[in-house]
Amino acid sequence: MKDSFFRSMTWLHTWVGLLVCWVLLLIFFAGTLSYYRYEMTLWSKPELHKNVFQQYDSSKIASELDKAQRYLAEHAADARDWRVYFPTDRKPYVSYAWQTQPEEGQRRGKFVEHVAPIDGEQLITDVRESKGGHFFYRLHFDLHYLPAKIGRWIVGFCTMFMLIALISGVVIHKRIFKDFFSFRRGKGSRSWLDAHNVSSVLALPYHLMITYTGLVTLMMMYMPWGVMTAFDGDTKSFRQQLNPSRVQVKPIGVEAELVSLSMLVPQVKQLWTDDPIKQVVINNPGDQNSKINFYRDTQEAVTDRRTAISFNGVTGELTSRGIDPDSGAQNTHDVLIALHTGRFAEHWLRALFFISGILGCAMITTGTLLWAVKIRQKQQKQIKQGAKASFGLRLVEGLNLTFISGLPLATAAFFYANRLLPTDVINRAQWEVNCFFITLAAVGVLACVNRTKAAWRFTLALGGVALCAIPLLNAVTSNSNLIDNIASHQWPLVGFDLMCVLLGAALFFARGKLNTKPVVRATKTASTRSNLKGNAPASTATKEGA
Repeated sequence: MKDSFFRSMTWLHTWVGLLVCWVLLLIFFAGTLSYYRYEMTLWSKPELHKNVFQQYDSSKIASELDKAQRYLAEHAADARDWRVYFPTDRKPYVSYAWQTQPEEGQRRGKFVEHVAPIDGEQLITDVRESKGGHFFYRLHFDLHYLPAKIGRWIVGFCTMFMLIALISGVVIHKRIFKDFFSFRRGKGSRSWLDAHNVSSVLALPYHLMITYTGLVTLMMMYMPWGVMTAFDGDTKSFRQQLNPSRVQVKPIGVEAELVSLSMLVPQVKQLWTDDPIKQVVINNPGDQNSKINFYRDTQEAVTDRRTAISFNGVTGELTSRGIDPDSGAQNTHDVLIALHTGRFAEHWLRALFFISGILGCAMITTGTLLWAVKIRQKQQKQIKQGAKASFGLRLVEGLNLTFISGLPLATAAFFYANRLLPTDVINRAQWEVNCFFITLAAVGVLACVNRTKAAWRFTLALGGVALCAIPLLNAVTSNSNLIDNIASHQWPLVGFDLMCVLLGAALFFARGKLNTKPVVRATKTASTRSNLKGNAPASTATKEGA
C-alpha cells in the first residue's frame, strides 16, 4: 500500500507539473522580474535620468500641492481625476498625473503623467511611451493579449497545479534533506534530478508561500459564492464595507471650486504625525461631488492596504480618518497579499525574494528537462535504429528550447525596443510588448526545425550578449551611463544594469555547460579498461580526436 501511494504521488507530481510547466515558467519569470518593476520602468524612460531624483521632504508638501493644483487646473481641467505623487525609495521624484474622461464603450480614460524636475517650474512632458516593468507585472497574472478574466482563470488553474506539484513533491522526496546536499555532475538524468531537488528545497518555503498567496490575491474571483450569498449578489456593497475610503464617487454635473489642497495638510499631519504621504488623489475635480484622498507611504509595514484620509473636495470637511475596523480575517488577507507582492521589502529582502524567484524558475526548468532526458534515454534504442523520437518528446523539447532560452532573449528584445524604436511611433508601448512576443515566437520557430545543442548554444549566447550589452545600450541612447550613475548614486539605474549583466553571465555559464563532450569521457573509460587488460594506453592524439 505504501509503495502504491508513493507511485501515485510520483505520477501526480510528474504530470501535474509537466502539463502546465511552461505557463508556470512564464508566470514565475515575469513575477520575479516584477520585484523590480519600478526600477525597470525608470530605466525605460531615460528622459528622467537627470535632474529629477529627490528625497521626500515633509516641509515641502504644502508648496508642492499648491504648484500641482495650479498646473492640473490649467492642463487637466476636464479630467476624471488628478493625482500627485511624492518621492519614494523606488520612485524618487515628484509627478503630477491625471486620468482623462473615458470614451464611449471604455471603462477607463487615458492616464497621463508629467514629472517635476528639481529646479525650475517646467515639467518634463516629452517622456517616451513605455510600459516598462509594469508589463511584466501585468503579464504574470493577465498573460497579455487575452481578456483579463480569461487570463486570470488560466493563471489560477496553473497555480493550483503548482501547489499540488509542490505538496506531492515533498511527499515523494523521502530523503529531502540528504538530497539537498547531493549534486552529482555529469550523470545525465541523475544530475538533472539533483539540480531539481536543490533548487526546490533551497527555496521551498518561498515556493509554497508565493503559490498559495497567488491564489489568495484572486480568491474573490475564483470563489465568489460567500460574498454573493452574504450580500445577495451586491458586490459593490461588499467592496464598500471592505474599504470605505476607496468607494468611487460619481460627478453630479454641478460646477464647484476645489478647496486648496495645501490647507488640508495640517489635518493630515495631525492624524499621521510624521508618516510620509505617498499620493494625493482628487476625484471629480471641479464638481460639487468631488473627493480628496491622502494616501500614506506604508514603507516597510507588511501591508498592502491602501487606507486613505478623505475630505470633501468643496468644503474640505474630513469624511474618513483612514482607520479601518480591526478585522482578523481582513488583517490575515492583507498580510498574505503583502507577502506575495513584497512591496514592504527593503533592498536586501527584495533581493532575497528575487533570488528565490530565480530558483523557482530553475525548479520548473530542471523538472521539465529531467522528463525530456529520461524519455529520450528510454527511446534511445529506437532512435539509433532510425526511428523518430515520439511526438510528445519532440513537443516537450521544443517548448523547453522556446521558453527556457527564449524568455531571457525576449526580455532583452523588449528593452532594446524601448531604446531603439522611434519615440513618435503610434502605440509605441504596445510595440515594445510585440517585440517581446515576436522574439519568443522566433525562438519557437527555430525549435520546430532544430532542437539540438547547437540551437541551445546559439539562443543562450544571443541572449547573453544582448543582456550583457544593456549598460552599453543605456550609455549610447541616454544622457547617463553606468559610471555616471554610480558617481551620482542613482542606485535604481545601477542595479538594473548590473542585474542584466549578471543574468547575461548566467546564460553564458549555461551555454558553457553545453560544450561538454561525453565522447571524451567514454574514450577515457575505454582507455582505462585497456590498461586493466594490459594493453597499451590510447595516444593523446586519439583522445583529442575523439
